[in-house]
Amino acid sequence: MTERKCIVSGDRADPDMLVRLALGPDGEVLPDIRAKAPGRGAWIGVTRADLETALAKGKLRGALARAFKTGELQIPDTLPDLIETGLRKALLDRLGLEAKASMVLTGSEKIEVACRKGIVNLLLHAADAAADGNRKLDQALRVGRQAEGTDLAGIVLPVDRSALSMAMGRDNVVHIAVTDSRAASRLRAALGRLESYLGCATGAPVHGERDSANALGA
Repeated sequence: MTERKCIVSGDRADPDMLVRLALGPDGEVLPDIRAKAPGRGAWIGVTRADLETALAKGKLRGALARAFKTGELQIPDTLPDLIETGLRKALLDRLGLEAKASMVLTGSEKIEVACRKGIVNLLLHAADAAADGNRKLDQALRVGRQAEGTDLAGIVLPVDRSALSMAMGRDNVVHIAVTDSRAASRLRAALGRLESYLGCATGAPVHGERDSANALGA
């Protein structure tokens, strides 16, 4: 797909990093996270805080009216919540799919071994993971990548262990390692959209993917 223009900021970006809004038959505007809904769509690429400001000041309504070419709109007050919930679900669904395809490792001991072997493309930590556990695996990641002395580390997810465990159908999932490069890319894309919306984006594929080690001289 070609780039899409954010109706709030006017910036253009890859649609994979934006959120599509769709107009329902009853005139209600709802998030279309997978961009599959029929009909005209409007794209947003701002943070939740910026969206809430645009909603409160009426800027979002005006932008949507122009995008959908109608003023008969119903914008739920909960739209920012609905988008965040949808993006979180998309990330958790992707984690579940990768787990079913045996593309991920869980369990600190297994992950540490894989990290030290240098075969981990993406290292993830639950939001409520213990700092000591994170540091231990981050250090193993740097050793395996020959990146000691750098700030290379896993990504702390905006999702806790309870949600991770439920999504992946496993008990007490605190850390996740991905050894397959394509699976890592898919997960990083889903995570990137959520991070961008929450205003805590870590940027391009870094911190946990193998290419970042090269950028750091590993």
